[in-house]
Amino acid sequence: MSNWLDALTTLITQPSQTTTAILVTVAQVEGSGPREPGAKMVVTAVGQFDTIGGGHLELQAVRIAREMLDEGLSLSRERRLQRFSLGPSLGQCCGGVVHLAFERVTPASADYFSFLQRRLREAEDSWRLVALDDAAPPALCDGDGERLHGPGRLPTLPSLSTPSVNALGACLVLRDDNGKRWLLDACLAPRPQLFLFGAGHVGAAIVKALGDLPCRVVWIDEREEMFPDELPANVRVEATDTPEAVVDSAPAGSSFLVMTHNHALDQRLSAQILQRDDVAWFGLIGSKSKRMQFEHRLHERGISLERLADMVCPIGIAGIVGKEPAVIAASVTAQLLQVWEQIARQQQTAAPHLRPQLLSTI
Repeated sequence: MSNWLDALTTLITQPSQTTTAILVTVAQVEGSGPREPGAKMVVTAVGQFDTIGGGHLELQAVRIAREMLDEGLSLSRERRLQRFSLGPSLGQCCGGVVHLAFERVTPASADYFSFLQRRLREAEDSWRLVALDDAAPPALCDGDGERLHGPGRLPTLPSLSTPSVNALGACLVLRDDNGKRWLLDACLAPRPQLFLFGAGHVGAAIVKALGDLPCRVVWIDEREEMFPDELPANVRVEATDTPEAVVDSAPAGSSFLVMTHNHALDQRLSAQILQRDDVAWFGLIGSKSKRMQFEHRLHERGISLERLADMVCPIGIAGIVGKEPAVIAASVTAQLLQVWEQIARQQQTAAPHLRPQLLSTI
C-alpha cells in the first residue's frame, strides 16, 4: 500500500527505534518526470524507504534530506521546496521539471501520521496541508476541507474555498491569502478493491503479489485455518460459511476473483456476481472446458449470454501458460492492473481535475 507511510510510522512510533526523518514529496511536475505528483520517499541518516523515481534526482534528494538532518536550528532544516530541471542539471532523459517538498518529521508527529495511516486502511481519503514558509505543524482535512487533525485554523486557500477538494490533483503547491506557500497533498485510499474467494495455493500467491500494490483485498474462505498468521496491510480476511452474502454486500465497482476448492461453490458465486450490473471485473479460475460448462449451467439459471461474456475464464494474460501458483499470480496481477488502470483513465477523462490558477506562482 503506502510503503513510505508504513516505514515512517514505524520509525517514529517504535520506542526501540524512534528517529527523525525527512519526508520527500513530489509536489509538482512540469512536463515529463520519473514519478507522479504525490509520490514520496522517507530518508533517514542511514536509510531510505520508497522512491520518487530513482536516478540522479533521487540521489540529489537524498543528499539534501541528509543535509537537513545535519543542519542546526533553522527553517531550512524543517521545510524546503526545491526545483529540479531534469535535463540540463541532472542529465535525466525525462527532460521535465520536478518540484520536491522536503519535510522534517520527528516522533512528535507520530499521532498525526498514525491517524493518517488508520484512515487509509479504513478506505478514507485525506488531504495533508503543510506550510512551506514556516514550521507550523501540518494539518489534515477531509474532502470538504474540514479539519480532521492538527492544531490551529486551516489556511485560506483557493482549493478550500470550493465546495470540495476532491476534484483537485494529487498534489499541489498553493498560496494562501497572505502569500505563503502550502503543500496540498492528497493521500487517497486505493480505489481498486478485489474480493478474492479461495485460500488455496493460488489464492495465497495472488494475495502475496498484491501485497505492495495500490489496492484493497478482501480474502474469503470458509476454512479459517487456511489463512496465514501474517497478512499484507492491504488485505482483510473474512472467514465465513456464507460467501454469497459477501458478494451481495460488496460495494459497486468492486472486482471479483473466484477460485475456491469447490466447483459447486464456484458456480453459486459466479451466478451471484453475474446477477449484479455494477461489477468492475469478474474472473473465474479454470480451463476453457470449465468455462463452457459454467456458461451452459448459468445460462439455464437465467444469466444472459451478454452477462456471461463479462466472465473472464481462463484468467491471466494471454501467452503465459505456466501452472505454478506464482506464475498464475504474476499473470493475474498484471491483468488486474491493466483493468484498474483503464478504469482510472476513464474516470479521469469523465471528471478532469481542477487546476487552480495560482499553481504557476510557486
